[in-house]
Amino acid sequence: MLIIERHKTNPYFNLATEEYVMNHFNEDCFMLWRNAPSIIIGKHQNAMAEINLDYVKQNNIDVVRRLSGGGAVFHDLGNINFTFIKKAEKGQEENLVDFHKFTEPILEFLQTLNINAKFEGRNDLTIDGKKFSGNAEHVFKNKVLHHGTLLFQAVMTDLSNALKVDESKFKDKAVKSVRSRVTNISEHLEKPMDIEEFMDKINKYMRDKYNDARIITLSQEDEKNIQDLVDKKYGTWNWNFGYSPNYNFTKKIKTNGGHLEVNLDVQKGVIKKGVIRDAKIYGDFFNIRDIEDIEAALTDCPHEEQNIRERLGRFRIEDYFHNITTDELIQAFF
Repeated sequence: MLIIERHKTNPYFNLATEEYVMNHFNEDCFMLWRNAPSIIIGKHQNAMAEINLDYVKQNNIDVVRRLSGGGAVFHDLGNINFTFIKKAEKGQEENLVDFHKFTEPILEFLQTLNINAKFEGRNDLTIDGKKFSGNAEHVFKNKVLHHGTLLFQAVMTDLSNALKVDESKFKDKAVKSVRSRVTNISEHLEKPMDIEEFMDKINKYMRDKYNDARIITLSQEDEKNIQDLVDKKYGTWNWNFGYSPNYNFTKKIKTNGGHLEVNLDVQKGVIKKGVIRDAKIYGDFFNIRDIEDIEAALTDCPHEEQNIRERLGRFRIEDYFHNITTDELIQAFF
């Protein structure tokens, strides 16, 4: 296990670092890192639908798209991010997505500080029912990238103001404030400590937990290559906003696998229902295979249930939409 020490707080660089390490390091890795104020959106999300644009502009908050699915999160220097990158055992590639496995070391560490943290829901860690960590995963070939947030002393007002609250995510009609749903770890410590000391303790716990653990830093060549990835991808409008297309039809539904939004550009033609010229699917669901395969298969497909079912029938839907059925998916198209 490589424990990679990182100190940069540029969110574009930090998100690019994850992809670079995943693609170029052969050993399993663990990293802690922090971002300057920023909104990190899930790979399949519509950026403009997730952010409070006026607040983001006024406060110079960066918006960066990550590789993994899941929902949008606000980062500041009071939030710690952790990343595990791990190879699958031969023949175990289908078992890569495992939120319990990768959050267990974090929960074990918090137990050493007498903090009774729990895994709840699809991908959250909570203390006394309040969320302090959201988690997401990205699978590429035989590797999984698992990353999560750890609210340590985040500014809650910034968190709530930067993101648009999705009322459909709440069970009751009254929308509760973000403050009432989340908590900072620092509020539950028996003895006060600053965030750097807390991060040091996590790294020490990981060193002790994994017998083969060793600490490294990124080389100058690594950092140059990561910056190239920032310049070509993570720092570009095309990746962070252009990935979210214009559309003429949209519908959002809630499923057991998460929220899902279908956006269609339908070109009216000689057939009654019209033809899908462009399809984009967003949401906080998780996946093993890239949904661009399905989006491409829907191009030139009549906007009609039987035809869409036929196109979707070419795929194993579970690989693209974890815990979402074909019938649920179809609902989002009409």
